[in-house]
Amino acid sequence: MDISQAIALNSTPSAVGELRRSTVLRLPAELRLHPILEEFDFLTAEELNISAELKELAIPEPIIITPDGTILAGFGAWTLAKSAQNAVVQCVEYAIGEEEILPFILHYHQPRHTWNAFVRISIALRLKFDLHQRALDNMRTGGKCKGLTNLSKADRMHVRYKIAKIAGTGTGNVNKVETILDRAHPNIIFALQNGLLSIHQAWKWCELSKTEQKEEFARHEEKRTRRKILRDLSIGKSRMSLDPLRVIEALQHRENQQPGSIIVRASRNSGTIVILGEDLLKAIAAPKEILFG
Repeated sequence: MDISQAIALNSTPSAVGELRRSTVLRLPAELRLHPILEEFDFLTAEELNISAELKELAIPEPIIITPDGTILAGFGAWTLAKSAQNAVVQCVEYAIGEEEILPFILHYHQPRHTWNAFVRISIALRLKFDLHQRALDNMRTGGKCKGLTNLSKADRMHVRYKIAKIAGTGTGNVNKVETILDRAHPNIIFALQNGLLSIHQAWKWCELSKTEQKEEFARHEEKRTRRKILRDLSIGKSRMSLDPLRVIEALQHRENQQPGSIIVRASRNSGTIVILGEDLLKAIAAPKEILFG
C-alpha cells in the first residue's frame, strides 16, 4: 500500500460529519480499546506502518475517540504515541452512544486490508443479541408480539442482514463465521484472524472433528509453505531443463564427496519435489566429465 492509499483510507466516513465533535488533548494512558477489540489480535504491522509513514510526512493519523476515551480509529497512532512516551496526543472526540461504538469502528475500517472479513464479522456478531432485542422491542411497541420471545424466520434473517451490513460482507459469510466460531479448532480461528485461511475453507472443515480439523490445517499449511518456498526460489520460473537421472547421479556424487551435505525431509503430501542449491545446479549444467571427473 502506498502513502496516498493510506491517507485515503484514513478519510472519515460521510456519516461522521453529522456527529458533534471537538478536538481535545488526552494522555495516551487515558485512552483504551473497546473490551471486545481486546479479544482480537487486529493491530497488525501494516496498521503501525501506515501510521509511521503518515507521521514521517507530517500528516498524523487522526486518533478518534469517544468522551470516555474509547478509541474509534487511529489505533496505530495511539500505539506509537505510547511507545514514544508522548505526554499528550491530540484527538478528535465524537459524542456517540455505547451502542454505536462497534458499528462506527467497523464502518470506518471496512476499506482497510488489516481488518479482514472474518475479524469484522466476528466483532459484528457480538451485536446479534442487541439487534435481536431491538427487533423484538420494535415489534412489541407496534403491538404485534406481546409476550413474544423469539423472532420469525424473516426477522432473524433481517438481523443477520444487519450484521452483514455492519461488517461490510455478505450474509452467507455471517452464517459460515457463526459455524466456525462454534465448531472450529483454535488454530483455525487464529489463522482466520491473521488472514492465513479463507472463511469458506475453514467452514468446510467444520464438519470434521477438531482433531481432524487440526490435521487438515497442518496439511494446508505444509502445502502453503511449500508453495512459498518454490516461489522464493523461483523454481517455477526456471528455464533449465533437468534430466532426473542426471540429478540423481549428481546428488549421489555430492553425497559421496561431502557426506551429510544432502538434506532430506519427509512430507505427508503425495508427490516429490527436489530443491537444488545454486552450486549443484551449476555443476549439473557443466559437462558430465567436469561433474564426475
